[in-house]
Amino acid sequence: MGDMKLLLPDSIDLNLDLPAGVTAVRYAVNRPVPDEHTDADVLVVWNNPGDQLRDAAQRLKRLRWVQTLAAGPDAVVAAGFAPEVVITSGRGLHDRTVAEHTLALTLSAVRHLHVLRRAQAARHWADEMRELQAKPDTARFYTLRDAHVVIWGFGGIAKALAPHLEALGARVTGVARSAGTRDGVDVVTEDALDELLPATDVLIGILPATPETQHAIGADVFDRLPEHAWVINVGRGATLDEEALLDALREGGIGGAALDVFETEPLPEDSGLWNEPNVIVTPHVAGGRPLGAPELISENLVAFREGRSLRNVVEG
Repeated sequence: MGDMKLLLPDSIDLNLDLPAGVTAVRYAVNRPVPDEHTDADVLVVWNNPGDQLRDAAQRLKRLRWVQTLAAGPDAVVAAGFAPEVVITSGRGLHDRTVAEHTLALTLSAVRHLHVLRRAQAARHWADEMRELQAKPDTARFYTLRDAHVVIWGFGGIAKALAPHLEALGARVTGVARSAGTRDGVDVVTEDALDELLPATDVLIGILPATPETQHAIGADVFDRLPEHAWVINVGRGATLDEEALLDALREGGIGGAALDVFETEPLPEDSGLWNEPNVIVTPHVAGGRPLGAPELISENLVAFREGRSLRNVVEG
């Protein structure tokens, strides 16, 4: 294989061990790729806007492979790269960071930190919280001990998260396309959701964005959850029906929601989610640092030059 040109985004510092014959060029993710670099063979993507990706898909005629550092490749898939361009994802690079953020959201919800933060802003000593926590009939609202946490989308992030939830006393059930036991966690298929949801205290969504998962977390799910249950979403915004969520919150059908991803990002100023008292909003920051990105790119570069299978190939 001859010389190759590799385009690296300016949105992340990457110290790569480059194989012989590979030239790396840094490009700005917020601007079109310069004309002199549209002959690139490989494009690495991180936090690129959709219009920049669509432009690259049209103008990089020699491109053979796109490596996104995002766990979900949906933005790259939607950009319209030619069918012969191989796309590989950043699956596995965000397991620990997203798991940590998800744990933080879950604990914030269960410990009602959003309520306490408002009390702080009002200089109100929320003494009533101590009394509420002491009531036996509200125990599930205030602790993960003996809580039932269901993780829908049981992949690498869920495997990193589950031990932390279990260490705090929660019982964890996973939901995935195939059932079984994974790392000691019982995993069931979506067919079991009807039975599972009424006994769920916290539902955590870590679903990818696909046509099948569009609004999968919707009215049917909210109707089946107990009134005290919280919904956490760190997968993709398209997997949760925000209007149905607002209806469920306003009708008291569920306890609250903690969301890091949204159908439209940034979340529009007129979204009803901003002012709901039992909604926690974070701005898609759960996976802000891909861990092991240089190793993944370097490993895939060597495999690509040698004609071997790449890691994290996106099928279809």
